[in-house]
Amino acid sequence: MTATDQAQLVLGTEAQDLLFREARTANAFTDEPVSDEQVQAIYDLVKWAPTSMNQQPLRIVLVRSDEGKRRLLPHLMEGNRGKSEKAPLVALLAADTDFHENLPRVFPPNPNAKDIFADDDFREKNAKLNASLQIAYFILGVRAAGLAAGPMTGFDAAGINAEFFPGGKQQVLVAVNIGKPAAEGAWFDRLPRLDYSEVVTTV
Repeated sequence: MTATDQAQLVLGTEAQDLLFREARTANAFTDEPVSDEQVQAIYDLVKWAPTSMNQQPLRIVLVRSDEGKRRLLPHLMEGNRGKSEKAPLVALLAADTDFHENLPRVFPPNPNAKDIFADDDFREKNAKLNASLQIAYFILGVRAAGLAAGPMTGFDAAGINAEFFPGGKQQVLVAVNIGKPAAEGAWFDRLPRLDYSEVVTTV
């Protein structure tokens, strides 16, 4: 991005770099803990993410204890186990397919909003799509806290659901390792991105 491009953005250059240009998917972390207060601050920032009819289907399980790691690691792909084992915190981000139960409270403009999602398949699709939107914001929130995020989808979802979301109404979508990036081995080489002309069409 050129200086001219940067000037088109209201957000300061330092914040642009923190959230986007210099942010990377982390693969190795220091042993510095991630506090409950930090996670609370992240959530209180990213809870403002837009979702359809204010659904807010994202649910989060924080895995930080040795016992929690022992329960989690067997369900991860082998290449991801070492990363999560050493990360100070792993957040399991799931979609709540019963999000509609909260609609009378969180979407008061339509008192009958819950009834729109009576169909299980329609509700599940909405839950997964809108939780995915929230997950993207969550990753940015981690970066805004000065931490690094290592999102992963390489895992046995059914196994994680049975272990950490046993009610059957919440379905894991992404696991995110969170912490301070290690001085060595935290990053892979930066991979190329598609150009504007390859992505954007005007009609």
